[in-house]
Formats: sequence, C-alpha cells, structure tokens
Amino acid sequence: MVTENSQRSENASIKKISVDQSAIYTIRVMGKLDKSWSERLSGMTILSYNTVHKDGMDVTTLTGKLQDQTELAGVLNTLYNLRLPLLSVEYLGFPEG
Repeated sequence: MVTENSQRSENASIKKISVDQSAIYTIRVMGKLDKSWSERLSGMTILSYNTVHKDGMDVTTLTGKLQDQTELAGVLNTLYNLRLPLLSVEYLGFPEG
C-alpha cells in the first residue's frame, strides 16, 4: 500500500537527481542481447529471457550504475543502433557509497 508520506518521500528522492550524477538504471529492450555486450554497454548486467508476454518474444534487461545521463544516452544510442526496440527505462536510485 502506498501512503501519502511514502509517495512524498519517493517524489523528493526523484527531484534530487540531476543529469550529471551517477544513478542506477534498469533498461528493457525487445530482443536477445548476448552478455558479451556488457563492456560495450558501460558494464551493465545483461539478462535475456523469453517471456509469455504477447507472442513469446525475447526480452533483455540491462541493470547497472551509470556515471551520468550522458552515459545513459550512450547506452540507449548503442541499443538503438543494434535495432533493439526500447520497452522501458527505470531510474532505481543513487548508488550506495
């Protein structure tokens, strides 16, 4: 259950993000991407799986810390060049430490 206080806290956390600070993201694309692409995609962890969503298409999830939103744009550009349709991008928060 989402309370008004937890919603305010989440909104405050999101408002603190800026384009030039590191953050953790999850990106989902349609299609299969081999784990060997991890280094080219800023060291993001790559997980490919087949989903029963729609007609059993392959989906790849990339998760990891990116230095800033310029690096995020570079990852997204590489995925675009690989012709992998973008399903979602989710900001997960700041890295600890």
